[in-house]
Amino acid sequence: MRPPSARRDGMTGQISNSTSPEIGETARWRDTRLSPAERADELIPLMTLEEKVAQLVGVWVGADASGGGVAPHQADMTDGDVDWESAIQYGLGQLTRPFGTVPVDPVAGARSLAASQAQIAAASRFGIPALVHEECLTGFAAWGATVYPAPLSWGASFDPELVEEMAGRIGRSMRAAGVHQGLAPVMDVTRDYRWGRTEETIGEDPYLVGTIGAAYVRGLEGAGIVATLKHFAGYSVSKGGRNLAPVSMGRRELADVILPPFEMAIREGGARSVMNSYAEIDGVPVAADEDMLTRLLRDEWGFSGTVVADYFSIRFLERLHGVARDGADAARLALRAGIDVELPTVDTFGAPLIEAVKNGEIDEELIDRALRRVLMQKAELGLLDEDWQSLPENVDSLRLDDETSQDVALRLARESIILLRNTGGILPLDTARRVALVGPVADDPLAMLGCYSFPVHIGEHPEHGLGLDIPTLRQALGRVIPDLVYEPGCSVTGDDTSGIAAAVAAAADSDVCVLAVGDRSGLFGRGTSGEGCDVTDLRLPGVQSELVRAVLATGTPVVLVLLAGRPYALGEEVDAAAAIVYAFFPGQLGGQALAEVLTGAVNPSGRLPVSVPREIGGQPATYLAPRLAHRSSVSSTDPTPAFPFGHGMSYTTFEWSDASVLGPDGRPRGDQAGPAEWAVDGEATVAVTVRNTGSRAGAEVVQLYLHDPVAQTTRPVVRLIGYQRVPLEPGEAARVTFTVPADVTSFTGVHGRRIVEPGDVELRFARSSADTAATLSLRLVGTEREVGHQRRLRPLVRVDRVAPASSPLKEAEE
Repeated sequence: MRPPSARRDGMTGQISNSTSPEIGETARWRDTRLSPAERADELIPLMTLEEKVAQLVGVWVGADASGGGVAPHQADMTDGDVDWESAIQYGLGQLTRPFGTVPVDPVAGARSLAASQAQIAAASRFGIPALVHEECLTGFAAWGATVYPAPLSWGASFDPELVEEMAGRIGRSMRAAGVHQGLAPVMDVTRDYRWGRTEETIGEDPYLVGTIGAAYVRGLEGAGIVATLKHFAGYSVSKGGRNLAPVSMGRRELADVILPPFEMAIREGGARSVMNSYAEIDGVPVAADEDMLTRLLRDEWGFSGTVVADYFSIRFLERLHGVARDGADAARLALRAGIDVELPTVDTFGAPLIEAVKNGEIDEELIDRALRRVLMQKAELGLLDEDWQSLPENVDSLRLDDETSQDVALRLARESIILLRNTGGILPLDTARRVALVGPVADDPLAMLGCYSFPVHIGEHPEHGLGLDIPTLRQALGRVIPDLVYEPGCSVTGDDTSGIAAAVAAAADSDVCVLAVGDRSGLFGRGTSGEGCDVTDLRLPGVQSELVRAVLATGTPVVLVLLAGRPYALGEEVDAAAAIVYAFFPGQLGGQALAEVLTGAVNPSGRLPVSVPREIGGQPATYLAPRLAHRSSVSSTDPTPAFPFGHGMSYTTFEWSDASVLGPDGRPRGDQAGPAEWAVDGEATVAVTVRNTGSRAGAEVVQLYLHDPVAQTTRPVVRLIGYQRVPLEPGEAARVTFTVPADVTSFTGVHGRRIVEPGDVELRFARSSADTAATLSLRLVGTEREVGHQRRLRPLVRVDRVAPASSPLKEAEE
């Protein structure tokens, strides 16, 4: 029974207090005039050990222990149904995925969640509700919610503003349903495409990942949802591209490639939560790494939010890593390292932790430290307020998929589709010609969705359906090509080649063949891409390569379309396709966007966020590598990709001109005897003019790379330090100016400190990492300068638009 000092109205969820000055309405911890820290400090001394620990755990009601789970080792780690009354008797820190575990009508789900929250608040002395978290990587992971393009598509768009708009829509839908925290975005930098979770990453470049990821965080946090950065840190550098495998990277790769996106998302995005990585780096599991989770994250970077455990990762310290004796020892290691909340459900932070504290094995101060952060966050969210309501406003009108959200999803899908090749102008398709559509992903709605979309993540529930209208490529093309001929040819997986003959016949009898191949996303081996769906090489799954070769052999011009979660090596066949189009799980309206690009209704403008390799075994390799990692005369293997990072074509043409270093007056510097000087603590301003010389509107992506030819440690040949997406009308030009702080040239030197080193460098305006339009030579002058967490992370970009000659000059700062 709950004490008489606190009771809660089950209809409104509002607290009704008696006369206790500690817990009642006069309690200082309920005073909204105090800061969240002050309110937490007032409340903590009033709580028993059991009440404190209850705030540090989640509870996962209805988690599937059958083996078809959505988290690693879920079947092993989940022990049947939760005893609800026992779980909430002292309060509760978090509720795990009430919408994202089984299909539920949004309105019914929100009402059920409100009822659960009222029960949680009523069961404990303090009447504090749980913080509710959900997955939201490709949209709110709930039945019937809009599914947006996957993160690789965000990177392909090179459009942080649109990604921020998308995240705002996602956040507002979650908030309207009673959710407080989103487990996204993934800030891991892709290092090995064989890793199944490549589809969840934004790309292979830390600057691109950081800027796009920070934009997502701003959108989610701006909607009132706590954004959770995943997976801090090193998860994507696993040996062999295997999920949850050891990591052996050096400190420079960690400092210069892996960590910067997290810094940017915290500093510029305002992320309030971080989730630890499953990785063990050089033998130390991150979940037990105090240097990573406290000294770096909190002491150096100043992060003040919560660190939540990736699902079951604390128990993994015992069962997978072997650094803890038992659950209590795992809890001790995690708390000491800096983890505040155990997810997804109560385990080591339950009875094992309480017993260890009572036995003197764990200092209660560690619990108070974590609890303070949790209560501060609950105060920020209004969960400690006296007038908190369990039921969201206007819940009966809740819709998770509306026209505005679909419009954002469609615009992002359009911008993310990448035209890699267009020989002879075969695209856009002439819809009056005979067109065959072939391939196993051409008529599959799930081919549009990543593994963290609800229909894929939760799996098959035929009685509920997908909850969304997801047009396939076949359906979308069929609307504009009425006589479209379709043959699947084969399935995504398996070795059945019996359908290839019919596909070959359809292609041979057509003027052009659209051949759609790629992935079916899933979890833990239930797909060809996604969490736990790692591969040993980069050949297309199943017998799709045989289908590609057979269709190309017909001699019919082939438009090869890839709907995938990773870049696949197409081998020698890549040269035989007349056109190649790549889409990284473009979301529920991806089929429409693809059809619009193929038929010319939309001009493609996506750019590769990852390189597309030529050889199936040429891994691991990304563009971000020093000289020895590139082609050389002393090795018989050539890692040069078929298509480089940043590459993408258009149906119009662009001319780049007048690249220059600008002086303090904004004018190009005159002829100089050597490189322009750039102070190691100053700025350099460079500009280039881009003009649309074609007959239709299009968008060019201006990319700025740094080349550091001589440094005290080996450096990538080039690395991205700035970019700007520039839409232009026919004949229109734009002057794109980057003001680059010297801080962005910094790297980890031989003594392990981040430095700006004097010397000659180049800033390269480029269409891709391998296609330079102009090179500007500069010289960093001064003495070696050490920089830290407060360094400037990006250049300022200005776009001055120049209308066609018949129109007046227009200027717009972006």
